Amino acid sequence: MADDTSKASEKVDELAGTEQPFVQHLVELRDRMIKIVIAIGVVAIGLAIYPGPGALYDILAAPLVANLPQGATLIATSVISPFLVPLKILMMAAFLIALPVILWQVWSFVAPGLYMHEKKLVLPLVISSTVLFFIGVLFCYYFVFGQVFKFIQSFAPKSITAAPDIEAYLGFVLSMFLAFGMAFEVPIVVIVLARMGMVTIQQLKDFRGYFVVLAFIIAAIVTPPDVVSQLALAIPMCLLYEIGIWAAQIFIKHTQAPVDPIEPT
Repeated sequence: MADDTSKASEKVDELAGTEQPFVQHLVELRDRMIKIVIAIGVVAIGLAIYPGPGALYDILAAPLVANLPQGATLIATSVISPFLVPLKILMMAAFLIALPVILWQVWSFVAPGLYMHEKKLVLPLVISSTVLFFIGVLFCYYFVFGQVFKFIQSFAPKSITAAPDIEAYLGFVLSMFLAFGMAFEVPIVVIVLARMGMVTIQQLKDFRGYFVVLAFIIAAIVTPPDVVSQLALAIPMCLLYEIGIWAAQIFIKHTQAPVDPIEPT
């Protein structure tokens, strides 16, 4: 028994000796925040030089403009909208482009306080969730927008000329980007729930039918009231749910905490 006690006392925690004073943590946090701000600022200056805020808005508005009647354009109903709206898009684009640097700074700040098995858990989730969010945004821009705007314009009466407001269009685009970006995070949610033990793989499989209904309800709430955008959101969510179940089985197997060997008494 004395042997067991001495062996237990000899066991060294993986993070032992890595503790830092609270002030040092604040200093490190400040330094990393400064690096994040600098990264966003450098990208923003680069985008302001080329292609420029106006060109960025033109890129964002391209799917809508391509489906407007010939000669129709977007309009600005506010005096400062032609300045503020492109500026907002510039900052949004700068943040997204600088996101890898931002995530790296956040990871560098958090990683020293994590055990090895926790690092194996967190880092893949951070990277994959970011990639999935970007895929959702790109899917929305390159596929959904074109189909949705074409569908909407097909219902427009010939007696009117569509001239959407640039600020209203920006709000619509951001809400759609957020909806599709978050919807593409379904595999991450499934993996986290399974890894935390809140649900089992079998329970996830049994929930398939309910999730299909839930996906269509979510799509009906967060997208415009047209069939195209609702199907474009609900169907990928159902496919991603299946991918999440498959990925959860692999993820759980490779991110378990090491089991301490039981010493013989």
